[in-house]
Amino acid sequence: MKLAIVHDWFSDFAGSEKCIESFTNLYPEADIFSLVDFMNEKDRQIVLKGKKAKTSFIQNLPFSQKLFRNYLSLFPRAIEEIDLRGYDVILSSSHAFAKGILCNTEQLHICYCHTPIRYAWDLYHQYLDEAGLKKGLKAWYVKRTLHNIRLWDSTTANRVNHFIANSGHIAKRINKIYGKKADVIYPPVDTDKFELCAEKEDYYLIAARFVPYKKVNLVIEAFTRMPDKKLIVVSGVADIKKAGIKITENIELLDFLPFEELKKYMQKAKAFLFAAEEDFGITIVEAQACGTPVIAYKVGGASETVIDGKTGVHFDEQTPDSIVKAVNKFEESVSAFDPDSISRHAARFSRAIFEEKIYYYILDKYEKFRE
Repeated sequence: MKLAIVHDWFSDFAGSEKCIESFTNLYPEADIFSLVDFMNEKDRQIVLKGKKAKTSFIQNLPFSQKLFRNYLSLFPRAIEEIDLRGYDVILSSSHAFAKGILCNTEQLHICYCHTPIRYAWDLYHQYLDEAGLKKGLKAWYVKRTLHNIRLWDSTTANRVNHFIANSGHIAKRINKIYGKKADVIYPPVDTDKFELCAEKEDYYLIAARFVPYKKVNLVIEAFTRMPDKKLIVVSGVADIKKAGIKITENIELLDFLPFEELKKYMQKAKAFLFAAEEDFGITIVEAQACGTPVIAYKVGGASETVIDGKTGVHFDEQTPDSIVKAVNKFEESVSAFDPDSISRHAARFSRAIFEEKIYYYILDKYEKFRE
């Protein structure tokens, strides 16, 4: 079968690109398509095996390398102008527009959906609030654009033969927004790069970008109320200070660290804190691969990757009070968390397992499609 891989855009190396890395491992001869491709050469060798994606007209618009997202209103048209005639299977990796690629009835389209477009659907009002786009001419334009994108996004769901969701949480979103059933295959985590460490030190760890939905500020505030417990925060130190967040003596701020250094902090931490509502949450699994328990907000991917009472502790609300209660609950039963069991649980989400499941899923669907 001749297979094409379609991705929204290549600019950073994040969770969705880790999936593309596995797709190109499985299908090294596949052609790759995207709205734009501005990936650096180091990441290109890993993710795309040195290839360049075949891109849309957005690639050549003014200032697109840094500001391509400003052309959001053109993305539906741009993805539809990509010509995929001649391919038997289209494998799209979509958190926004890739699933809207045009294909015909003789082509099988399988979409690995990281999420329906968050800023157009369930995070729409939060996005407008955080961007200061509730009133004014610019706000009117953005609201109109996102309204049109919602209409387009709804209709293009029928262009997909099979949806794969990266978690049960996202499968529910797909069903709610598109009215489609999705099979769940958890995304790849390089668990083999995070060695088990049974000897823990007396500190808690959070490692996340300092952006509103990550709720780093809530974790910091919770630990200002627990002066006897040490917290290490790996995030944007300048952003935290600019926000004027109170930092007590038991809290240590660190800027983003190289992989090996961050891994050591993960391995030695008493527990890893995670307060965001994520579609999946790769760092949660990485921490568990180190044998480190996770104290996490129970909504989203964490509800599926952290077993409450066995590999970590869930908390119910994104509030400092709820985090404090969860930390105290963890402290009461800390000896019950076995690093070896936690690490073995994390291995369920390995890249090898992901690639095996994806390979046989596509093979099965293609054989049935041809019958």
